[in-house]
Amino acid sequence: MNKKITLLAFLSLSLTVVVAQQDKLITHFIYDKMSINPGETGIDDGICATSLYRNQWDKVNGAPNSALFNVGANLTRFFPGGVGLAFYHDAIAFNRQNNVLLNYSYPLALGDAGTLGIGVGVGIINFGMDPTWVPPTSNPDNLLPVKWKSTNLDMNFGLYFKGNSDYYFGLSSTHLTQSLLEQSTASGNQSFQTVRHYYIMGGKKVRNIWGGDLDFQMLLRTEFIKFSGDLNVRYIWRDKLYGGLTYRNVDAVGLMLGWMPINNMTVGYSYDLTTNKLASVSRGSHEILLKYCMYLPTPPITRANHPRWL
Repeated sequence: MNKKITLLAFLSLSLTVVVAQQDKLITHFIYDKMSINPGETGIDDGICATSLYRNQWDKVNGAPNSALFNVGANLTRFFPGGVGLAFYHDAIAFNRQNNVLLNYSYPLALGDAGTLGIGVGVGIINFGMDPTWVPPTSNPDNLLPVKWKSTNLDMNFGLYFKGNSDYYFGLSSTHLTQSLLEQSTASGNQSFQTVRHYYIMGGKKVRNIWGGDLDFQMLLRTEFIKFSGDLNVRYIWRDKLYGGLTYRNVDAVGLMLGWMPINNMTVGYSYDLTTNKLASVSRGSHEILLKYCMYLPTPPITRANHPRWL
């Protein structure tokens, strides 16, 4: 019990002065590009909604639990660009974080090579904590953090290139404003400083391999204090089933499984085997993914003839 309380307190207190990585770690990052790179917003056809839940380090008291919901749409039929809404919720120990961003991406055609999406995301970030301390005496420590929350501006920027030969590459940055969230409380001024994160992503699909497709993905992230990276390989069988492995250098090796019951839907699950110091107490991490896309019908082709030519 003492170990659990110590870990819970450490996770909460560390985030009040955190200057290291704050953004989420998602094994299914291939379905969550839009929230960290707004340039990817609407670059594919259709209107797609993605929902994901992650239970990290299962059975570790106060470990992260995350949920996201993204909606992106290609609206070039109506005006230049794609738009999207990205929502993210994260709970770590006593801490709660919420991000809501509205994305816009302008697609720039680069001839036969592909399309470059130039995107920006503008929204808010909300951070707070609601601790329940169990002090050793009846008098609580006045230096311990108390309940507080604050909201401020948040912005992302990204470049995303989609090649015409089944590959992509992206550069992006989140929390451009590096906003300070703070509030004065009975125990003093409490604050949370967002820091700028930088991402490099890329992937390549190789088609017609044993009746299916093989794709390779990578995601590198840093805020110039710490570095982490994911490497992923998946085999997709006839656009119906997929299986793959992900390696994350900081904490996990993940197994991915997915099913596409219909052409517009993807259901996925991943299990991460913990490889860091929490391996002795963690039962791994779980993710559940659901994605659905809707495609607008092709506009009818109209022809007009002069009455004299009928």
